[in-house]
Amino acid sequence: MKSYPVPKDVFTFFKKLEKNNDRDWFNAHKPEFKAIEAKMKIAYNHLGELMSAHDQIEKIKIFRIYRDVRFSKNKLPYKTHFGGSFARKKPELRGGYYLHIQPNNESFIATGFWDPNKEDLLRIRKEFEMDDSEIRTILNDKTFKATWGNFVGDELKTAPKGFDKEHAAIDLIRKKQFIFTKKYTDKDVLAEGFLNDVDDAFKKIRPYFDYMSDVLTTNLNGESLL
Repeated sequence: MKSYPVPKDVFTFFKKLEKNNDRDWFNAHKPEFKAIEAKMKIAYNHLGELMSAHDQIEKIKIFRIYRDVRFSKNKLPYKTHFGGSFARKKPELRGGYYLHIQPNNESFIATGFWDPNKEDLLRIRKEFEMDDSEIRTILNDKTFKATWGNFVGDELKTAPKGFDKEHAAIDLIRKKQFIFTKKYTDKDVLAEGFLNDVDDAFKKIRPYFDYMSDVLTTNLNGESLL
C-alpha cells in the first residue's frame, strides 16, 4: 500500500498560527490551511485503512480547528494541532484510538478508555477486584510495555465507594481512566514510515482491547450481555 507521510507544511503553518492566533490572520491564510487539511485527511484515512487490516474501524473523526471558547479561560479561537479518533465496531469491540499532530515535539498517540460511563467503570473495577492476574500479565508483557509503558489518566486518591482500600489490586481499582500514550518528535512525524509505526503501535494494544472488550460484554459469571 502506498505510503502517505504527514506533510512538512503542517508544522510550519501551526508555528505561524501560534504567533498569530486571531481571526483576521487565519482568514487571510485559510486557503493555505484548507490545502494542508486536505492532505491531513488523506493521512488519517490512510492510517484508518492500515488499521482496518487488523481491527474493525467503524468511524474516523478528524476534529475541527475551531476551539470552543465558551467555557474556557483560553479565548484563542484556533487549535494549533490536528486531532483525529478511530472508533471500533460497537457494541462488541471496546476502546478507541487517537492521533494528535502538533509541532514542537508535542505529537502523540493515545488509546484505551478516556471516559468510561459509570456502569463500565464499575464493571472494570469489579473484574480487577475479582481477578487482576490476566490484566497484569498483559500490562507486564515486554513487547507491550516497550511500546506503551504504563497506564496514564486520572485516578482516585483512595478506594472508590464499596471497595477495600487494602485490596491487592487497589492500584488498578482506583483508576478512573485506562489510557496509554506514546509520544513522537517532529522528526518522527515527518519520517516516511511514521503512519506505519503508529499502526504497528496500535496493533500491539490488541491484547488489552480483547481483554477489556470481553470484560465489558460479559457479567461477572462470564455470561454474554450482547
